[in-house]
Amino acid sequence: MPRVWIEDRANHADYQQAVEKWQAAKKQGSKRQPPGRWRVRWYGPDGLPKAKTCRTVPQAEAEQQALLQKLDKGSYRDPQSAKAAVRLIADEWHGSLRKQGRRTKDDYRELLDLYVIPKWGDWQVGAVQWADVDAWVTELCNTPGKRGAPLGPDRIKKTYYVLSSVMKHAVKTHRVAVSPCHDHDLPRNDDQDDHVYLTHEQLETLADQAGRYQTFVRTLGYTGIRWGEAIAIKVGRTQLDDRRIRILQAYSDIDGHLELGPVKNHEKRSVPLPRSFAEELRPLVAGRPRDALVFTAPEGGPMRYPNFRRRDWDKAVIAAGLDGLDLTPHKLRHTAASLAISAGADVKVVQLMLGHKSAAMTLDVYGHLWPDRLDEVADVLDAGRSAALTKLRAAIAPVG
Repeated sequence: MPRVWIEDRANHADYQQAVEKWQAAKKQGSKRQPPGRWRVRWYGPDGLPKAKTCRTVPQAEAEQQALLQKLDKGSYRDPQSAKAAVRLIADEWHGSLRKQGRRTKDDYRELLDLYVIPKWGDWQVGAVQWADVDAWVTELCNTPGKRGAPLGPDRIKKTYYVLSSVMKHAVKTHRVAVSPCHDHDLPRNDDQDDHVYLTHEQLETLADQAGRYQTFVRTLGYTGIRWGEAIAIKVGRTQLDDRRIRILQAYSDIDGHLELGPVKNHEKRSVPLPRSFAEELRPLVAGRPRDALVFTAPEGGPMRYPNFRRRDWDKAVIAAGLDGLDLTPHKLRHTAASLAISAGADVKVVQLMLGHKSAAMTLDVYGHLWPDRLDEVADVLDAGRSAALTKLRAAIAPVG
């Protein structure tokens, strides 16, 4: 028996009864279409029988061929599965997350509840089309967010990523064959005004004004590690002879409680230290237990961001004459990147240092800091052209 076949329902009792009801309704003025005489039947990958009725033989044959192709190519999806609500798929996807830290999962949950489910929750997953998603992206760009302020490009892209992940989960669980979240034009954050690039002199002045936390400030400014990564550095993860710090964990503030978890993007890495700065770290680690934190709050324990900002950072920024730059501890990542690039670091080195997921991400954020080297290219082309012209002229020069 073929996997997909067509049967004639003309002699089936249920079909004959349906025709009688249709004829009676037609006499009463109904414009309802007659029942389908031809039934396409097949077995799905799950081994269960499926069926679909068609009114004409050509329709049934077209449906049969389409099903055969889908079954052969492995792209078949049960039509009933595509009727699942998007909110169901969204909850399944969020519940399946295992690698992400709690803070990331909470952020995804917030975007689901604020933007994805209110828009798509009651839609059948198979009904969401590319044009629908594209219109939604435009809506996110042009209307205020749930808190009243316009959504920034990064927030819009993250919201889109959440829906895209939900639809990808629908593909993986065989609800739909293709995700509608692809090839959409997303807003770009071309405004680099919020980036602050300190010079060596400005960074050193800021560190000098930070008192007991001057080494901590230099760590942020020369390595580019994130706040949560910096406050989680343990003595045993400093390799000062090799001028390295191993970044393996990070603290996250979850509802007022600090939780130790994996680093962002799970990008465990070693970051380099300038030789002179590595020596400054030695007094902070010498003779201490390997699992002790290198940087701690005055009362002990991990540092708290609000306390550090109020008690130490803001005062140091003002004392260093940098209070007009809207400088935050996180923005020292930009300084670390710019100083590394100016020292000749290539994109892969900067990517590794900052813990970016890809070199493309590093280029998106800091590509404008690398020299364009266009003059070098032009000079090489010029030299090649001059050599070619010299050779051609010599070849056609008169002999004698």
